[in-house]
Amino acid sequence: MSNPPVFTTSQGCPVSDPFTTQRIPLDSTGYKYAPPIGPLLLQDFKLIDTLSHFDRERIPERVVHAKGAGAYGVFEVTDDITDVCSAKFLDTVGKKTRIFTRFSTVGGEKGSADTARDPRGFATKFYTEDGNLDLVYNNTPIFFIRDPIKFPHFIHTQKRNPATNLKDPNMFWDYLTANDESLHQVMYLFSNRGTPASYRTMNGYSGHTYKWYNSKGEWVYVQVHFIANQGVHNLLDEEAGKLAGEDPDYTTRDLWEAIEKGDYPSWECYIQTMTLEESKKLPFSVFDLTKVWPHKDFPLRHFGRFTLNENPKNYYAETEQIAFSPSHTVPGMEPSNDPVLQSRLFSYPDTHRHRLGANYHQIPVNCPLKSGSFNPINRDGPMCVDGNLGGTPNYANAYNCPIQYAVSPKASGNKPDEKYSGEVVPYHWEHTDYDYFQPKMFWKVLGKTPGEQESLVKNVANHVSAADEFIQDRVYEYFSKAEPVIGELIRKKVQELKRKASSPSKI
Repeated sequence: MSNPPVFTTSQGCPVSDPFTTQRIPLDSTGYKYAPPIGPLLLQDFKLIDTLSHFDRERIPERVVHAKGAGAYGVFEVTDDITDVCSAKFLDTVGKKTRIFTRFSTVGGEKGSADTARDPRGFATKFYTEDGNLDLVYNNTPIFFIRDPIKFPHFIHTQKRNPATNLKDPNMFWDYLTANDESLHQVMYLFSNRGTPASYRTMNGYSGHTYKWYNSKGEWVYVQVHFIANQGVHNLLDEEAGKLAGEDPDYTTRDLWEAIEKGDYPSWECYIQTMTLEESKKLPFSVFDLTKVWPHKDFPLRHFGRFTLNENPKNYYAETEQIAFSPSHTVPGMEPSNDPVLQSRLFSYPDTHRHRLGANYHQIPVNCPLKSGSFNPINRDGPMCVDGNLGGTPNYANAYNCPIQYAVSPKASGNKPDEKYSGEVVPYHWEHTDYDYFQPKMFWKVLGKTPGEQESLVKNVANHVSAADEFIQDRVYEYFSKAEPVIGELIRKKVQELKRKASSPSKI
């Protein structure tokens, strides 16, 4: 057995006692019990080293998805989809790729409850031979917005009032009821699906539309689904609230303990595909993040499975510092013109540079370890710890640093693309009648399971009952656009809650 490590300062100097500090003794003559404690010395490097590092332990938390849990695992190709996608990690049935998945809530801070009513983030990093691929998804197939500039407005209303620092139901509902495209996701959120029982028992969805292309350069639009083999299980509002008080880290603990005892969660991976011509016949835009693709028209196609089987060694080094972005992609996969997706291509790496620094890609959990990386342009910056490419010239040159360049179907002229032409316009996505069609269909889906519609009504009423009356009236009207009965049921439930609150308590 090897000897235990020697305790040292940050510079490697051995320490004999970690709890001593250098000081000048006080003349304690006449003091019966007082020790000879005098002022500390600035030369005490051990103390200064310890305190100054402690002062800098915290980095900015994620502005969204701050509270999360993650694990390593493996993705395996189960079905051939090379006719759709030329990505190397998908080229052979049975091929395996190491992954890291991070689950999270969206609006809460790092110390918030795991069981809060909130969408869940579901982000996976694939360490492929062509570099890292990040699939940055949620557990809902739609979202609240389709105009990217609305995202900061929306998120601010889901967080705290700037005056009270409290969650504010007036802010929450004021924004949503003024932006009807949110209705589909809001109904999803306030159903029991808004409080998953476990990270292991929820699905993941791309939400966005992507473009995948094959080796011939032929491309299709794609949506991706991760279906939990553990089944989908949700909490009732009362159960979620009880757990939030008793065990706010409930789903974090559940994931860790399941993996530790060998109960490895897994998900089946599917795609929906759509051609450009098919997209032109839709009653909605293929780039609309508030809509789902009907399965009867665009059936699921199986292509893989991933299993989470290894807990992180250190939460901060791995789960906290991992950096996902939909712009981290590989040949064979591209973003579509979905405007919210396009904005995320910029915003995610930008926030990582703010939170982790310009060289966040050098942090081990973010490194493309399987493929390696070589880019002589990206040099220097804070915390450059990978050798900085030594004496390699810091530009693309040919005379003393030969460089190979990949040849893709796009570069060889085989890859067709959409064609763009026209004037630059300030575009605002207007509402249409179809914005209420899918929420109406979702209400009918809930009606197929006893108690689900009632849960949605009760959950909305409980939340909006704390808002001002004129906001409540807007909420009733908002839900009535999907189905008049929903708004009326919520109104009756709120009135019932008000009567109970105003009636004298019985002792």
